[in-house]
Amino acid sequence: MDHYDRDGEGKQSIAEHLHVCGVLFYMIRGQELCGLGEVNMNFGIIGAGIVGTAIAIRLRQAGHHLVGVHSRSRRSYERFCTYLHHGERRPLEEWLPEADLLFITTQDCMIRAAAEELTRRGLYKEGQTWIHCSGSVSSRVMQVDKDLPINYLSLHPLQAFAGIDQAVELIPGTHFGIEGDREDIGLAIVTQLGGIPHQLDPQQKPLYHAGAVVASNYLVTLVGLAVQLFEEAGITNQEALESLLPLMKGALQNLENVGLPQALTGPIARGDVDVIRGHLEHMPAKIDPVYRALGLYTLDIGQKKMELNGGAYAKEVWEEMNSLMVKGTNEL
Repeated sequence: MDHYDRDGEGKQSIAEHLHVCGVLFYMIRGQELCGLGEVNMNFGIIGAGIVGTAIAIRLRQAGHHLVGVHSRSRRSYERFCTYLHHGERRPLEEWLPEADLLFITTQDCMIRAAAEELTRRGLYKEGQTWIHCSGSVSSRVMQVDKDLPINYLSLHPLQAFAGIDQAVELIPGTHFGIEGDREDIGLAIVTQLGGIPHQLDPQQKPLYHAGAVVASNYLVTLVGLAVQLFEEAGITNQEALESLLPLMKGALQNLENVGLPQALTGPIARGDVDVIRGHLEHMPAKIDPVYRALGLYTLDIGQKKMELNGGAYAKEVWEEMNSLMVKGTNEL
């Protein structure tokens, strides 16, 4: 069975509900067990990438039992085993029926293929819950046969994981998007991981994921553009990044402290047309349309900040800033 790593109504067998004090109650094989220390939930992993490995580490730390792992990549499997020693490697068909939870943490594009092969080979057990960690596709992508007596769930960690150690450290406090058959199970798992759960509309996941991409991936892109501008100004790449990081941290701190739109600072927030015009006069042609497009959205935020503070841009200031930003955006 070949799958890529993610480098990404049945009987009541797992979490039934959350106690008001945060204690989890479980229904496992018909017996109610109370408290985390008493639970010995079986789980398995398909796709030994960063996310799958980190979740496995955190679940085992919470007292649950890893019954098996399957990975196409020998390197990823061996790396997984350096973090989680779980005895002799067993075939997928041997350990999978033992799992109460099956995490399919492959690349997004391989989730469906993994589910299809598991279904074709009859590798499941009644009441089992299949879980993927994609933010872009619905839990239903795993439902190949509607008659299978299993649950489908999606738990998406809204976090940028660059490595396993970092992921293990960051999971507590990470926000998770949850959707699927048994959201109560998802709430229980996320709570055990130390995360913060949010329910998602599966039909709107592409927009949710696009927002995450803009906030995380495109942030890196924006820094790359800023570094290019610094280099044009005669500052080295390393010096540019070292200089920009504190500035970015300050902006993020402002967002955390005062939120939107109050966190906005700079020439658009002040209505400083001359500064913006000076930027555009020296702007490299390749970056110019991006700067203007971002400026249009920034102008909207600036207007909201002005209104919130009981003011407004002077009509001629707003019109000139808007005109400067609109010009050239059709080149994108």
